[in-house]
Amino acid sequence: MDTFLEGKNAVVTGGSRGIGFAIAKSLAAAGAQVAVCGRGHTSVENAVTQLAKSSKSKVVGKAADVRNSTEVASFFQFVDSELGGLDILVNNAGIGVFKSTAELSVDDWTKTLETNLSGAFYCSKEALPRMRNRQGGYIINISSLAGKNAFAGGAAYNASKFGLNGFSEAMMLDHRYEGVRVSCVMPGSVDTEFGRGDQNGADWKIAPEDVAEAVLMLLKTPVRTLISRIEMRPSKPRK
Repeated sequence: MDTFLEGKNAVVTGGSRGIGFAIAKSLAAAGAQVAVCGRGHTSVENAVTQLAKSSKSKVVGKAADVRNSTEVASFFQFVDSELGGLDILVNNAGIGVFKSTAELSVDDWTKTLETNLSGAFYCSKEALPRMRNRQGGYIINISSLAGKNAFAGGAAYNASKFGLNGFSEAMMLDHRYEGVRVSCVMPGSVDTEFGRGDQNGADWKIAPEDVAEAVLMLLKTPVRTLISRIEMRPSKPRK
């Protein structure tokens, strides 16, 4: 593995499983020190143990719900004390509630928007001044093709991901001259526990490791260049 991220510190939200875990593992293998968060103490502890075994990099974690700005602030203070700075933020934490608009409850709507969109804002708000202190950084938002292609039953999820794509582009324009790059990765169907349907026979889907490879590709891009969005699709989707 090319350890091109040695000396860099990274945060991955929702890093205890699925896409987030695969990203954290790849960042650590590339030499970065990594901090992960998730909502459950046990799942975060288990993830840190597994990640630490797979690389020589320092890996730490703390339970935090990205919907709660106070918990987010506490998590980033933890990152300061454990890693001493921040260079890379991957906003990966997300949930999906898939119901028709009429069937969506107010709680369904609120928790989807707060996790997928407000959580990315809270974490980015904490990350930006820390990146300025290190003369730059990279924020990568894990969005979805659902952020450009609406589907029935996706009102809350579509709204959150359309919003995340717009937020990513505006944040990029706000901070590009401060040395902070912002990109959005938009996968289609990924083979994880997260999803709308039965996961049986899902070998046609994108693997979490494929999304992690896209993140590494962005981080390897010369600083003079910014890839704003990456759209990812299964090569041979189920017919």
